[in-house]
Amino acid sequence: MTPADLAALLRGVCQTVLTERGLDADALPETVTVERPRNPDHGDYATNIALQIGKKLGVNPRDLAQWLADGFAAADGIAEAEIAGPGFVNLRLAADAQNSVIPTILDRAGDYGHGDDLADSVVNLEFVSANPTGPIHLGGTRWAAVGDALGRVLSARGAKVTREYYFNDHGRQIDRFSASLDAAARGLPTPEDGYAGEYIDDIAGQVVAAVPGLLDLPDAERLETFRSRGVDLMFNHIKSTLHEFGTDFDVYTHENSMFDRGLVDACIAELKGNGNLYEADGAWWLRSTDYGDDKDRVVLKSDGDAAYIAGDIAYLKDKFDRGFNHLIYMLGADHHGYVVRLKAAAGALGYEPRSVEVLIGQMVNLVQDGKPVKMSKRAGTVVTLDDLVELVGVDAARYSLIRSSVDVNIDIDLDLLRKQSNENPVYYVQYAHARLSALARNAVDLGLQADPETVGLLTEPAEGDLIRTLGDFPDVVATAAELREPHRVCRYLETLAAAYHRFYTQCRVLPIGDEEPTDVNRARLALCAATRQVLANGLDLVGVSAPERM
Repeated sequence: MTPADLAALLRGVCQTVLTERGLDADALPETVTVERPRNPDHGDYATNIALQIGKKLGVNPRDLAQWLADGFAAADGIAEAEIAGPGFVNLRLAADAQNSVIPTILDRAGDYGHGDDLADSVVNLEFVSANPTGPIHLGGTRWAAVGDALGRVLSARGAKVTREYYFNDHGRQIDRFSASLDAAARGLPTPEDGYAGEYIDDIAGQVVAAVPGLLDLPDAERLETFRSRGVDLMFNHIKSTLHEFGTDFDVYTHENSMFDRGLVDACIAELKGNGNLYEADGAWWLRSTDYGDDKDRVVLKSDGDAAYIAGDIAYLKDKFDRGFNHLIYMLGADHHGYVVRLKAAAGALGYEPRSVEVLIGQMVNLVQDGKPVKMSKRAGTVVTLDDLVELVGVDAARYSLIRSSVDVNIDIDLDLLRKQSNENPVYYVQYAHARLSALARNAVDLGLQADPETVGLLTEPAEGDLIRTLGDFPDVVATAAELREPHRVCRYLETLAAAYHRFYTQCRVLPIGDEEPTDVNRARLALCAATRQVLANGLDLVGVSAPERM
């Protein structure tokens, strides 16, 4: 019985009790809250439903709690129900009911933790979208890990997710990149505000080798060649790096396409037509203050050129036109202003602003030997995705970036991530899976098979704690998807690994020596198989491998 199963059972009992006492059952919330008590001596689960609705019903919460506890205790699957404090009800589950989650996990296998609560969501998830002017830096690396994990979590709960990368090949940054390549090829100093690093020399050399006589071409033609070929080379490197990091995209959209396909002009015409674009001081302004922005935004400048936001608005409309009903943008810490701006653009175009969601990620710092790591050998200015993977590997890099909320700055301790010890979170979780895999191999050698039919024999406290932790997994995934917080999956995996290690220490799984296998051995082996499955499912949701040997 998972917490969701228990919540549904309790709600049904509550409806019956309230109806029998002539009370309004409509006072019940849609979902009855159940939680694990911090002190296991208080029970397996607890609910505060009597406190929630007692006042609304005009009944003393403690009296209501007693009526409900009597009803709960009589329900199948609940062994005990007793009131505590001002109106809490503590619950203990019958072993058969609690342990039934084990065969459920083994039956559903890789689908355990999945659901259909987001089946109506058609999500465009845009993340990374780093400019093709250099390797992906640590901020983009964080989004590469978190964005991919979020896509996996949303998909697990039924959403139809398209991962999209907005490829910025339009504007001044690309001009500066082209000029930097040109200067490097001709042996000149890096232009002011240009890009430097080994990668600039490498790309410049590749372009020169591919286009004989390039340096003898007129300035405009030479710069355009560096722009087009240099951007392609840089972006191919970015895509390759991301793929090796376990992050791939379904769609790559070029910013230039917003202009080339006439989408920007069409969008400006639509906003003029619906009155949400007005002219002042020779420019055209979006009435974004009508939709919650702190000021109106220039969309078409007085010189006739489109402002940067024009492409963003056209791109937003293009996403809705492609059939998405929810847009998620994952942006860096310096993009706070985009939150209201994009929602205002959606409103001005006639879409529901709430269907546009902007997640802002904070900074990442690397620490080694107690000191910050600031410079990349290759990029010259910042630490990159390539640097991090080279230092600690893909699994450790991804896990360390995902396991903290994106709302906070994080320090990644490179020395810690290299340790093969319980101090290293990703090692701790992966080791639990490897340990379970070894146990499964040993069971095969002994000719012993798991038997889900015997799980009612698992009554030890450490067994119960592990089983209840396994039962939490679907709710963890659902909450991670709802709140856009894949770090919850990592934290859960660490809790599960800890529960398993405690169980393994206290409960012998396999017989020793000449001992004959018992049904308890078979039941514990089933519990171990379920634990191994959930660890694998959780690691898959964050894009980290589940090794069978370490």
